[in-house]
Amino acid sequence: MTADEPSLDQLRRDPLPLRGRAALVTGVSRRAGIGYAVAHRLAALGASLFLHRYAPHDRDQPWGEDPGGVQAVVAGVRGALAAVDASVHHLELDLALPEAPARLIEAAADAFGHLDILVCNHARSGGDGPLGTLTAEMLDAHWAVNARASILLAQAFAAQHEDSRPGGRIVFMTSGQDLGPMTGEVAYAASKGALASITQTLADQLAERGITVNTVNPGPVDTGYAAFADQPEAHEIVRRHFPSGRWGTPDDPARLIAWLVTDEAAWITGQVINSEGGFRRWD
Repeated sequence: MTADEPSLDQLRRDPLPLRGRAALVTGVSRRAGIGYAVAHRLAALGASLFLHRYAPHDRDQPWGEDPGGVQAVVAGVRGALAAVDASVHHLELDLALPEAPARLIEAAADAFGHLDILVCNHARSGGDGPLGTLTAEMLDAHWAVNARASILLAQAFAAQHEDSRPGGRIVFMTSGQDLGPMTGEVAYAASKGALASITQTLADQLAERGITVNTVNPGPVDTGYAAFADQPEAHEIVRRHFPSGRWGTPDDPARLIAWLVTDEAAWITGQVINSEGGFRRWD
């Protein structure tokens, strides 16, 4: 065995690689959502979870709130906890407020005494449109939640992260707006595109502190929203663009994100990773 060759113990995977770690996942408001799937997986890998939500956003959307409410969401994540000393905390907060990101990071760090993982899954959707329909208010509203809040969350996370703990992990979420047009969602695409563009810059600044920064594009994921599309056939049309013949499920990106926040992904930073199942944007 060479000096750089990993030992057999290092090659054997720990079934609970996140034991002792504390993770904040934003936008965990519906069991059908990606945020819930991510939190569920991190809990199953040993982490403690701090869940953020903002139910008024879901109430304004066609799909509405989780039918079981926050209690069902929290109970589902709590039921997945694998480490005996792990726990779940949660907080509702409007990330459109300038001071909200710092408040959220502080609350999560106070709950566990430390914070190791930040997954910015939250997003503002709806109230958007193509050129010709946009207003400054529409653009500002999406920017505040999708881009500004995520960057401020990363800043606050980095400020409180303890250098003595294992490397920190930050994961942003984008929507593949660099891979094809999103004509009817200019405000959303612009705000999410900012996260993809800033990933390398933040990763470079935080690299020497052992904090990785990556962004995941999950591609079209069936979280229930497609059923409310303006075109009844939209779900079937999108399905045909996947080689596998199915939409992505929330657990598809969750598996990637769960790996990115483990020590196995310590050498990966500054990347925008498309997890789309081979989605074809052409007809």
